[in-house]
Amino acid sequence: MKKLLIPFYIIFAATLLASCQKDLERTNINPNEPTTVEPDYLLSNGIKANVDTYWGTDAAMETSLLYIQYWAKIQYPDPDRYIPASTNIQSVWSNFYAQGIQDFTTLSQLGDSLHNPNYKAAGIIMRSWIFQLLTDLYGDIPYSQSANIEKYLTPVYDSQKTVYRGLLAELKGAAQIITPGTNPIQGDSLFAGDMNGWKRFANGLRSRIALRIADRDPEAAKAVFAELAAEGNFLLGPSDREARLIYLTSPNQNPVGRNRETRNDYRISKTVIDRLKALKDPRLSIYAALPKEPGSTDYVGVTNGLPSDSAARLGFSKTSDVGAAFTATQAPAWIFTYAEQLFILAEAAQRGLINGDAAGLYQQAIRASFKQYGITGKLVDDYLAQPSVTYDPNNYKKSIGDQKWLALFSEGLEAFAEWRRLDYPQLTPAYTGALQGKMPLRLTYPSSEQALNGKNYKAAVARQGADLLTTKVWFDVY
Repeated sequence: MKKLLIPFYIIFAATLLASCQKDLERTNINPNEPTTVEPDYLLSNGIKANVDTYWGTDAAMETSLLYIQYWAKIQYPDPDRYIPASTNIQSVWSNFYAQGIQDFTTLSQLGDSLHNPNYKAAGIIMRSWIFQLLTDLYGDIPYSQSANIEKYLTPVYDSQKTVYRGLLAELKGAAQIITPGTNPIQGDSLFAGDMNGWKRFANGLRSRIALRIADRDPEAAKAVFAELAAEGNFLLGPSDREARLIYLTSPNQNPVGRNRETRNDYRISKTVIDRLKALKDPRLSIYAALPKEPGSTDYVGVTNGLPSDSAARLGFSKTSDVGAAFTATQAPAWIFTYAEQLFILAEAAQRGLINGDAAGLYQQAIRASFKQYGITGKLVDDYLAQPSVTYDPNNYKKSIGDQKWLALFSEGLEAFAEWRRLDYPQLTPAYTGALQGKMPLRLTYPSSEQALNGKNYKAAVARQGADLLTTKVWFDVY
């Protein structure tokens, strides 16, 4: 066989080119730019970016807050008619994966390299929270192969059951490696470096997920509460700091407040206004603002899904906006509250997953929700004394579902999941809804997944059901 001889000048040129490239790379290194990401920046930026998504336009204002009938639209009503924009669906997915899962995976890895288990735990807990939001919203999702693009360019979709089981294990492991009092962390805008707060948050998420799976696998749900009890029931208490982000002034303002700086096409839904009025609920004046029409003395909600002309005729000044507690520039974003923890425990006691007084925990949960907004004393006592509020153990899903819906006001994604799971309150579909009299039960997958991860997308749809807003996810049994 004849050997192929490569001329010397070609070898020389290739060597010279490689040398020049290395010299160019050395020349273009910015000495002022860090070569590794600082964990405090990654944590603070990750918290802000993902809470912004949770409370922002795509995951809340244009989707879940409308579906759960906390808000309604008075202009551009298509999203309120169950016609979401493809950009909204894409943004929720892209932001949570790129700014959430990826960043917090990196943070947990940094925790290992820095020998700081508390950074690792915070990264795992935040990543688990985001995965929970994603699977609640879409169903089957990339989980086990996500955030590893070098190895898995097109990650498989894990079943929702697998995702929940994985998250329970990850959260348990994260809680176990936390070391309060040592290995301090910086950039913590949720708990100000209090690792006990992170541990309570992790355990609260475990209890939340336990109820997500309770209708499908009650024994597994009971095992989660048994594990929490064996670990000392280290859960959120009345004097503990809740998981919430305190917003600042621009450019770190509340995303709802930022939205109101340039537009105002949202109003509070007539559904929640009517319910608050019927219950003589003192949270009405907090959840809603009086119309700006001079002399207005009553709160006026907007019916979900009105046609454009009907919505416009209502008038901005004659209808109620959402209250300043949620629209102000520095209004906090709630992620996990003491009220939610108590509602979880009340339901767990009713289901026999823990020992406890379900009715008593239910009342405590309502009191905690009121206290969240500074309402205490006789107003709460009178509210609880109403027959319409009294706990009904024979229909606990209605009692807990109705009151939890009110308590989770403006936490659109969590409220959307709980409404699907408990089937209360019983909501009427949008007036001109585009789903033939049905309501959304999930978001559809973004078109990018069909284009870039088609094989795994098709496998998920074949397993879960048609990629429609009306397809139930695994936890939604009834």
